Amino acid sequence: MKNFCAARASSLITAVFLLLIPEGGCVRIIGGETVVPHSRPYMVLLKLGQKTTCAGALIAKDWVLTAAHCKSPRKGSQVILGAHSIDKDEPEKQILSIKKAFPYPCFDQYTHEGDLQLLQLNKKATINKNVAILALPKKGHDVKPGTRCQVAGWGKFQNNSPLSPTLREVNITVIDRKICNDEKHYNLNPVIGLNMICAGNLRGGKDACQGDSGSPLLCDGIFRGITAFGLNGKCGDPRGPGIYTSLSKKHLTWVTATMKGTV
Repeated sequence: MKNFCAARASSLITAVFLLLIPEGGCVRIIGGETVVPHSRPYMVLLKLGQKTTCAGALIAKDWVLTAAHCKSPRKGSQVILGAHSIDKDEPEKQILSIKKAFPYPCFDQYTHEGDLQLLQLNKKATINKNVAILALPKKGHDVKPGTRCQVAGWGKFQNNSPLSPTLREVNITVIDRKICNDEKHYNLNPVIGLNMICAGNLRGGKDACQGDSGSPLLCDGIFRGITAFGLNGKCGDPRGPGIYTSLSKKHLTWVTATMKGTV
């Protein structure tokens, strides 16, 4: 466990002035389009009690990868597979529950470092054309600036709008961390570190938003990150591109070990 937390110490120097993610402050899809129903079979809709909606990716028959700040109550949470509509009854849906949650042990709610979480389901999903596993990357390589990516979710599609009734997706581009950390963007508050991916559009208008936290970020068709946070209350603002937890080597090592029961 200590090995997983070794990289945390340096980030704590800057933590004292950073903001806490508000409870339920998940992220949304801005500037995207509704996807073909059930064309993203790895997507997981998470209804975490009455107030919080997040998303995740099915990475094994009984495991979902999402964001650590998507906290689930002990009772009343639903893990919905095969969904297109957020509320309508659909024959493709499989509704499961959470057996146990495993937030990343080094998650820091102030710096946003390590914002990932594994959810062990109460039973195995039935895999079919509407419910499928999203493969983890074989290596935790960094994603180069300029790489085209996609993120989907049921989050807000306009600031101050309700959640999207159907699954939506937007195309975004990876932005150099130096740009995301400069005074015109996050200005090191918080620091966008090496285990994060900054992605969006420098002109704004394309982003994730409230309700999309935990959604998988796919770059060149490969699962590379998890939707973490953005500029608070201003989705699609060019000053605050979306920030994603990178599936770096250390994060992938933890995911694999946790699923094997060795952590």
